[in-house]
Amino acid sequence: MPQTTIFAARRIVTMDPNRPEATHVAVRAGRILAVGDADCADGWGGGQIDKRFRDAVLVPGFVEGHAHLMAGAMWRYPYVGFHDRVAPDGTPWAGLTDIGEVTARLKDIDASLPADTPLVAWGFDPIFLPTERLNCRHLDAVSASRPVIVMHSNFHVLTANSAVMRLVGYDRNPNIKGLVRFEDGTPNGEVQEMAAMFPILRRLGVDFRALARTADAIRDLGRTAVRVGVTTTADLFNDLPDADLDTLLAVTGGDEFPLRIVPALNGIARPPDEVAARARDLRKRSTDKLRLGAVKLMADGSIQAFTARLKWPGYLGGQQNGIWNMPPVQLARAIEVIHAAGVQMHIHVNGDEASETALDALEAALSKHPRGDHRHILQHCQMADAAQFVRMAALGVGCNLFSNHIWYFGDQHHDITLGPDRAARMDACRAALDAGVPLTVHSDAPVTPLGPLHTAWAAVNRITPSGRVLGAAQRLTPTEALHAVTLGAAWSLKLDHEIGSIACGKRADFAILAEDPLTVPAEEMRDIEVLGTVFGGRVFRP
Repeated sequence: MPQTTIFAARRIVTMDPNRPEATHVAVRAGRILAVGDADCADGWGGGQIDKRFRDAVLVPGFVEGHAHLMAGAMWRYPYVGFHDRVAPDGTPWAGLTDIGEVTARLKDIDASLPADTPLVAWGFDPIFLPTERLNCRHLDAVSASRPVIVMHSNFHVLTANSAVMRLVGYDRNPNIKGLVRFEDGTPNGEVQEMAAMFPILRRLGVDFRALARTADAIRDLGRTAVRVGVTTTADLFNDLPDADLDTLLAVTGGDEFPLRIVPALNGIARPPDEVAARARDLRKRSTDKLRLGAVKLMADGSIQAFTARLKWPGYLGGQQNGIWNMPPVQLARAIEVIHAAGVQMHIHVNGDEASETALDALEAALSKHPRGDHRHILQHCQMADAAQFVRMAALGVGCNLFSNHIWYFGDQHHDITLGPDRAARMDACRAALDAGVPLTVHSDAPVTPLGPLHTAWAAVNRITPSGRVLGAAQRLTPTEALHAVTLGAAWSLKLDHEIGSIACGKRADFAILAEDPLTVPAEEMRDIEVLGTVFGGRVFRP
């Protein structure tokens, strides 16, 4: 008979309404055998009690429903963002609060690079430095000859120096979309959205997603996940060529790898019929730790970059409306074809115009090809209003809201991009739940740091760095927020039958916490220490 381990804890929060809490959980062969007290496994022959967590709290392993494998690997490039961040190896990077600090850091890096190496930095966000916007002249002062690019924190915009703009032939031609210009019509170095950025990245040999394709980068992500209590994470935009897939299968297949990864195939790079066929082929290669078969589409851009598509009245200050990464006709065609093929879709929609366009396309596809439990998810979905949530519920569509945005960008959305009325309804978790929409919340790491306790805290408190409560009516309770980062996220990945709660028959995935997130003061939820994880019954420590 397989060995049974009974983990004892101060409290176990199960997220199972049939037994909301317990003190012991019995694990056999990587699955949960029984939940209750010390004798919960007696009917199965008992087991060995493990008391290592007797003073800790166990909750279901956190599920990150929207992140990217490059979250750890990005730190191979220097960080030039506004917020203080800590690299996966523990190295602190101080945030930079003006353009002078940014260029000074870049000049230090330039001095250390070989002559033939481009200077690539990431994490910059001009929305925090509104008096002066980074342009090619600032970067020309770093180097007039070396290619220099700075990727913005949203990964929808970059700024390049003049050497880069000459290299790719970006000039005064007004037909090149996505180029921000000086008053005389000359491109100023800011390049917006995928179609305009890709020529630069290709010419310089920069592929941020490729950073995560090495075995070491994947293992780094696993170590990061243990530190924040994550046992399953999505990777929502991956080209998944065969060579990369082989690496993912090899690394995740190792006994010591502590994380389940759920990649979504890049759905905008190829015709939709090819995307659907590739996704269905990939599904056949799924393993316990690598779940394949979903697709990611990308409708619009980023609100803080002014590239998300908004309904009237648009952006404050009369900024031009955003950029379609997939124009409505193309998006509708992709949604119809991929839905008809029986493939789950995660659809990037930041602005409410993008949400409306995606919902129109989903409604049309479902009318032509009725299908139960499709689990299509609107990702980010930050500006959806109450009427759109009602439509989602009617269509069986879930949403994954970017609650971290309230903390990281809330003040700027209130003051600069949207104004107080619409900022108060951003990431409207309460409206989604009240409409009956399946809900999860996310970090979009590396845009914001991976850490579900912080993401849940943001959904509960909706506090901005200035101390403003942004949309108190949209707050979640701690229980609802914990559900969103466990069972809710599992539902969005079509894994709620296996993970997301501590219940008999499910996989033995737990986060080990120093305190109970349901009983600490709500404002302290993000400060709870994560002591490690249990994945498939195996204990992993940071």
